[in-house]
Amino acid sequence: MPLTDLKIKNLKPKDKPYKVSDFDGLYVLVNPNGSRLWRVKYRLHGKEGLLSFGAYPAISLMQARQLRDEARAQVAVEIDPSEVKREKAALIKQKHANTFESVAENYLNKITIEGRAEATLKKVASFLAMANADFGQKPITELSAATILKTLKNVEAKGHYETAKRLRSTVGAVFRYAIANGLADNDPTYPLRDALIRHKVKSRAAITDKIKLGGLLRAIDGYEGQVTTRIGLELLAILATRPGEMRGAEWAEFDFDANIWTIPAARMKMRMPHTVPLPKRALELLAELKNLTGWGVLLFPSLRSSKRPISENTLNSALRRMGYTGEEMTSHGFRATFSTLANESGLWHPDAIERALAHVERNEVRRAYARGAHWDERVRMADWWAAELDCFKKAI
Repeated sequence: MPLTDLKIKNLKPKDKPYKVSDFDGLYVLVNPNGSRLWRVKYRLHGKEGLLSFGAYPAISLMQARQLRDEARAQVAVEIDPSEVKREKAALIKQKHANTFESVAENYLNKITIEGRAEATLKKVASFLAMANADFGQKPITELSAATILKTLKNVEAKGHYETAKRLRSTVGAVFRYAIANGLADNDPTYPLRDALIRHKVKSRAAITDKIKLGGLLRAIDGYEGQVTTRIGLELLAILATRPGEMRGAEWAEFDFDANIWTIPAARMKMRMPHTVPLPKRALELLAELKNLTGWGVLLFPSLRSSKRPISENTLNSALRRMGYTGEEMTSHGFRATFSTLANESGLWHPDAIERALAHVERNEVRRAYARGAHWDERVRMADWWAAELDCFKKAI
């Protein structure tokens, strides 16, 4: 007789497990502990197989029969239902193993091996920590745009518009990595591009008035703080590199026979090496600095550890001590100062100025041309700029 719910409920445990059959191979295994487990027998390729469906009443009689029928249908087309069940279990296990946090960790390892700048890696790690705090333990395939948007909106609600934008971008990078490695099918951050407030980025403060620039240069000359900080500020004014590139500079990067400084790709924003011509005044400052820090690896080692460069706030703090607010001048602003006045002079090709600023041309052919075609012009421009700064400083 086929099983009924009443019959199953009335099954009592015995000293040993025993079976009570339904039909077409389905039966209940009653264990001494009282559990009632669904099993189904089948035969495929001359061999008997056994499939389990779980326990009653979590799996009802109707559900067990449906699962039995599905297994029989698979056997009919020579598919082993036990193998299908193992594959499904493996996929579920893999899905839950591939949490956003675990995939994000692999992505971070990847870009570390690729040689991304330390500052970039710290920022990415920081954004990933924010994401992990909210949904790191969720399987990456189960994350929806709505879940991610909730996190982004919480950041945005604090007025951190740029942080929300960068967080979306970083989470998107993890999803693209997952897709490339077969761990996800889509990037839910893509439709969120227009969901966030578009914050107008404020340009870094920079002095472009020649008279005011002269006053700044005189203030740097008279700076009473660390000598290395004073040298660092003047070198920034002359060479117009990014502050981070200057802070992390190593003596091994300088060729004093050829008067050039080659910044390796690992320390450049655009991941390409950058060569900087050194005019006479820069060489004088470097010679002075060599007497102070030439014993070590870094040009600007931290006071706390010679293995670490000065902090990103050191140069800006010096400007504040000299009386320049963040609305007037920043260490990064020396690049805008150079760019503005070099372009206004009309003496130099715009591409030469862009190359001096390490603004990479996206077109590969044009980039290769620009790298070689403007070097001589850049050398002359570096000498001109150093001379201009000296004139500004002396003009009162």
